[in-house]
Amino acid sequence: MKTNLKQIVLHRLKLKDTWVIAFVLGLVMMNYPFISIFNKPTLPFGIPLLYLYLLTGWVFSICIVYLFSRAARKDSDTKGHM
Repeated sequence: MKTNLKQIVLHRLKLKDTWVIAFVLGLVMMNYPFISIFNKPTLPFGIPLLYLYLLTGWVFSICIVYLFSRAARKDSDTKGHM
């Protein structure tokens, strides 16, 4: 059961649709409505809220791209051994 779920998740991560959705989500996240929501004069952890939003969004997008590329690499490795 656990391996079957892992296979399904890896298959979904390597699809081009998922890459496009992640790209569009990143574009939406970095445009007007969201930027204006986080452009407030508050300082959580001593960091301006907008900077914190951009930094966490950047780190999150890097992690997503890493997971996508890792799933694609694992899929191509298994196809090469068959």
